[in-house]
Amino acid sequence: MRRVKEIVSTTELLRIWAEDLAAWRVPESILSSTVESPWVLPEEVFARRADRYLAEPGGPSYECALEALGRGGSVLDLGAGGGAASLPLASRTTALTAVDSHQPLLDDLVRRATPLGLSPMVICGTWPEAAAKAPKADVVLCHHVIYNVADLEPFIAATTRHARRRVVVEITVRHPLADLNPYWKQFHGLDRPEGPTAEQLIEIVEALGLHVKAERWTRPAMAEYGSFATLVDVARRRLCLPPERRDDVATALLNAGVAEDCPPDLGSSGRELVTLWWPGEA
Repeated sequence: MRRVKEIVSTTELLRIWAEDLAAWRVPESILSSTVESPWVLPEEVFARRADRYLAEPGGPSYECALEALGRGGSVLDLGAGGGAASLPLASRTTALTAVDSHQPLLDDLVRRATPLGLSPMVICGTWPEAAAKAPKADVVLCHHVIYNVADLEPFIAATTRHARRRVVVEITVRHPLADLNPYWKQFHGLDRPEGPTAEQLIEIVEALGLHVKAERWTRPAMAEYGSFATLVDVARRRLCLPPERRDDVATALLNAGVAEDCPPDLGSSGRELVTLWWPGEA
């Protein structure tokens, strides 16, 4: 296993990050055997998170953004999903821009924002490609997006240039897909990667010359799916298994201690988190 702190070159840090992400590709021999895409977008999960965080705002990421907003300010939410990161800040938000690659999620965010007195500008696209369309903001949020970004330097640069006061990033301590690693081993005999990690991201941001601070914390468990059966079906698809293996997946999840009454989203969530923040340069 690589020890990131032995690497001093920014170029090397960025290269290792990209290689670690590339290692998550599903082998073609497995991918070609399934008719369903394993890259499931769990819209239900995004909706439930947004509703819960609106009802019960809190945590270091929320507090960090709230502090930067002070009495009020504009917010740019990258990978906004249903608005779980930005909408709890509505009372301090003077203007909201939401960027996401999935239009239905942006539509969902707008429906939630309207009763809060916000009329968000929404941009359907990816970052930093969408940066030219996005206005600068006092606070830029980026929650649970970075593990999808292979080319990290331009992403961080565009994010920092769009923030006047602060950038706030939230990620899991380890790659979220690592939650599924035991099941890949069980069903396919395949050892999956563990990296990259939040520690690597912190070192990269520091190497890029930004004064980053970080706090590690744990989010309380929540039911991210309405039913255990839904979790089973999503996990099965992510594991490239056919519908007839549904019962096998359910048994494996139960044997691993997954609670039927509080089904988590294995593969895009995580309770062990890190909040990072650094000054903007807009």
